[in-house]
Amino acid sequence: MAVDGHPSFGETWVYESLVGGIPGLQLTARQAVGVQVVLFETLVLGLGVGYGLPERAVVAGTAAVVVAAAGSVAMLRIGAAARGVGLPAAHRRLLFGSSVEVLFGVLSFVALTTYLLGGAAPTPLATLLGAGGAPPAPVVFVALLLLWDLCYRTGTSWWTALVSLWRSLRYRVDAETARRCRRIDAATVGFALLELALVPVVWGDALLVGAIVGHVVAVTAVSTAATVLLGRNG
Repeated sequence: MAVDGHPSFGETWVYESLVGGIPGLQLTARQAVGVQVVLFETLVLGLGVGYGLPERAVVAGTAAVVVAAAGSVAMLRIGAAARGVGLPAAHRRLLFGSSVEVLFGVLSFVALTTYLLGGAAPTPLATLLGAGGAPPAPVVFVALLLLWDLCYRTGTSWWTALVSLWRSLRYRVDAETARRCRRIDAATVGFALLELALVPVVWGDALLVGAIVGHVVAVTAVSTAATVLLGRNG
């Protein structure tokens, strides 16, 4: 699948590169996100009915699908804005070409799955899914797939915020470029805020609630610092 604008390889998120690397499949950004929603929500509802999962598990899965899809839209818009801003190529190479967002996503995913699958039965994952014992393997597979989707987007928002801070410390920009950079910073905060929709799903698990809220606070603080420093530097 290819997103609108067909950005060149090395100036895209890994998500965009994978989507655009499927031979013979050309989809717009809206179509790509639509396919994502339909595919994952079909899996969630199908497994919910097939295995008789409780309503809480289906609601949790649907919330994850919606947040991940909204995150995909945010990534595509932030990526397009970052490629269009008047900054040196080094900024785009650092943001996209380093693939650090994948590293952050992997670290987040490993930490999350270690917590969710560790400990005595019922594990936190089983509790989250509303299962008394071990959830069926297909349910665990789809749950982990959705969690990776969320963790990758979490890592992307972290990396975008950090690169924005680096940008503001390194470059002096004109008024128009500063305006565009501030819009990227605001979008990055919005990107992180999307995950607050997951708080009701994990309510009752203090560690998960704290992790989500801490992530939002951290991204907001770094992005705000990037905007403030940009104003002093412009």
